[in-house]
Amino acid sequence: MTTANANASTGVGDELRAKVKEIVCEILEIDSEEMTGESLFKEDHGADSMGAIEILSSLERTLGVDIDQSELARMVNLDGVIAVVAEAMAA
Repeated sequence: MTTANANASTGVGDELRAKVKEIVCEILEIDSEEMTGESLFKEDHGADSMGAIEILSSLERTLGVDIDQSELARMVNLDGVIAVVAEAMAA
C-alpha cells in the first residue's frame, strides 16, 4: 500500500502521519529514512515491547487521544500505528 493509499484509507493527513512517524522514530532511535509504512518495528528495527508502550504513551500525550493497550498488537509498523491513531481520534 502506498503512503497516499494508507492516508486515504485511514483518513489521516500528511501532517499527522509525519508527526506519528517522528514520534515512533525518536522512541525507537531510527532514522526516518529507514522506516517505511510496512517495516516491522521488532523484526526490521530491533524494537522491544517497552518501545511499543513508550510509543503508545507518547502518542496519547502528544495527540491527546486515548489508546487501549490491547491495540499494541496492531501497532507493529507505522501503518498499523497510523490506523490505531486515526480510530482513536475518530472515537
